[in-house]
Amino acid sequence: MLRVHKRYRHLRRYRQIALVLIKYGFADLADRLNLGAYLRLGGRSLRVRGAGEGASTARRLRLALEELGPTFVKLGQVLSTRSFLVPADLLAELVLLQDQVRPEPFSVLEKTLNAELPGGVSACFAAIETEPLASASIAQVHRARTVDGQEVVVKIQRPHIAALIEVDMEILLDLARLIERHVPESRQFDPVAMVEELARTTRRELDFLGEARNVELFARNCAQLPGVHVPAVFWELTTSRVLTLEYVDGVKISDVDRLRQMGVDLKTLVRHGTDFVLKQIFEDGFFHADPHPGNLLVRRDGTIAPVDFGIMGRLDDQMLSQFADLLVAVTRRDVELILRVMEQLGVVPPGGDERLLRVDIGEFIDRYYGVSLRRLRMKEVLEDAVAVLARHRLRVPSNLMLLGKTLGAYEDIVEKLDPDFSFAAAVGPYARKLMWRQFEPGRITYQLGRSLRDLYQLALVLPHQMDSLLRRISNGKIGAELRHQGLDNLIREIDRSSNRLSFSLIIAALIVASSMIITAGVGPSLLGVSVLGIAGYLFAGLLGVWLVLAILRSGRL
Repeated sequence: MLRVHKRYRHLRRYRQIALVLIKYGFADLADRLNLGAYLRLGGRSLRVRGAGEGASTARRLRLALEELGPTFVKLGQVLSTRSFLVPADLLAELVLLQDQVRPEPFSVLEKTLNAELPGGVSACFAAIETEPLASASIAQVHRARTVDGQEVVVKIQRPHIAALIEVDMEILLDLARLIERHVPESRQFDPVAMVEELARTTRRELDFLGEARNVELFARNCAQLPGVHVPAVFWELTTSRVLTLEYVDGVKISDVDRLRQMGVDLKTLVRHGTDFVLKQIFEDGFFHADPHPGNLLVRRDGTIAPVDFGIMGRLDDQMLSQFADLLVAVTRRDVELILRVMEQLGVVPPGGDERLLRVDIGEFIDRYYGVSLRRLRMKEVLEDAVAVLARHRLRVPSNLMLLGKTLGAYEDIVEKLDPDFSFAAAVGPYARKLMWRQFEPGRITYQLGRSLRDLYQLALVLPHQMDSLLRRISNGKIGAELRHQGLDNLIREIDRSSNRLSFSLIIAALIVASSMIITAGVGPSLLGVSVLGIAGYLFAGLLGVWLVLAILRSGRL
């Protein structure tokens, strides 16, 4: 009932979604999701003039996402990170999605600045440009100069964007449930989990204080790296809705011609950039996860300045340890260890064909075993790896998907700057260092100490727990609990059918009872007809209309 209430509360948006899907040739999908019912309820025609005629399905889907707005663009961007589940033609279109939004007038954003900053705009800035440097779905970026003369950029959150995103997230989650229910072939994409991931990352992006902390942590991690400059945070001009950073005067790292004109040594730039990337991943476990060229600027002195820290990837110690185990397993051609790590990561679902998976992993290792690192391309290796995962419909943790996308994006940038440089060869020393970290004396001592502490805690509580368990067994208080798996949809359908059957019986009983009352002339009458009987007919009619609407909404007669 709550979901039905939300659907009707957002009826206009549902109609818009249905119209856009039909417009771009996805009428069948709109029908399977029963979105056409929202058009019929609104008195709108299902015949909508088509768009993108003659274009591929992938291109039409990308155009539809762009027309549906920023939240759906972000959904497409999240989907693009799941390259092992997305066909190549669709992936090529999704990576073209740009989160560009028409800018708000500065007069609107100025109200946010005055509300958030002490003393308002005039007290904090000597000058601020009204034309934005960049405009995205959540915020706009404006160049400014502080009263102390510091050149800065100010990221200002759009007014009411948090409420708008919550509405779209409710709709997307509802649509994801509909897709899983009515489009079985979509389940390998895990639509609900994808939308939940999108909601988490988007809500994190709404907290600019969190982004500011990301910048400072990133700056500490990169402090000793040559050729890297992380912009400073101006905390006194930063709140949850306003972020002020040092202005970076640079060009996109992909603009090779401009870099040459500036006199930048591209080989040195590639070497510094590679160390910058691999340290983030293999040593810090905290990496910039949105590395498109617009977020990597090069200053006139040749230093790399990353910007936009809203999306960051994290690999905890356990995942780094498992990543190291994978590297060891590949170098030793240990298929069993790879399977064990995949199980620990939750990649291998129960009930899969483990024998065939073992064969595919062995073939994957043999394909690259002994090949010179200089002849390897990380992107090709990742594509082959995800092809194995896709063949077995395995689901990979989102942070590992971000890692794969990030490595592929950095390798593309390196290839453009210096085609002779081997990114895979540069990965080698970092990978070996990560593997040897597992055997550092200090690390082993810490792990042993933690295990001994756990054993001590277990020794303290085990006698009491065993005594309690034996008492409960002797008193007959131990029972077995059975849980079903995979029957949720069937139970929902049975429950829905039984509810409709009960409704039908109640309606039939009301009609029969009302007929008997009218025949017997019981109670007060109106124009010779029993008022009680008429009331019974009316109530039965209302229940019947309600039942018909419920059936139409479900899309099943």
